[in-house]
Amino acid sequence: MIYNFLTEYLSIILFLFIALLLSIGFLLANYLASPSNPDPEKLSAYECGFEAFEDSRLEFDVRFYLVAILFIIFDLEIAFLFPWAISLGNIGTLGFWSMMIFLGVLTIGFIYEWKKGALEWE
Repeated sequence: MIYNFLTEYLSIILFLFIALLLSIGFLLANYLASPSNPDPEKLSAYECGFEAFEDSRLEFDVRFYLVAILFIIFDLEIAFLFPWAISLGNIGTLGFWSMMIFLGVLTIGFIYEWKKGALEWE
């Protein structure tokens, strides 16, 4: 019984063991080779609008959430539109109207973003 297990799964176990060793080796090499002296430019505020190492419970401006919602709206739209467009001939009218409902929901989300002013960054 153990012989059958080893003959069938030895290559997978060996692959996982090599992957684990390589991962640990790369992490160790990175830790040993990387410099750990950040300059002030690296520690400056970047993209998020506040200092990097302050209290993690600071309130975010609502515009960050609105931009995240906007990204999700367009990301979901693109992720679902390509397969839908390719298989439109096979799915018929039910698939067409299902996608129109989906796009309607996304349009409502976009209108919400627009009314909240997420597209007008100050």
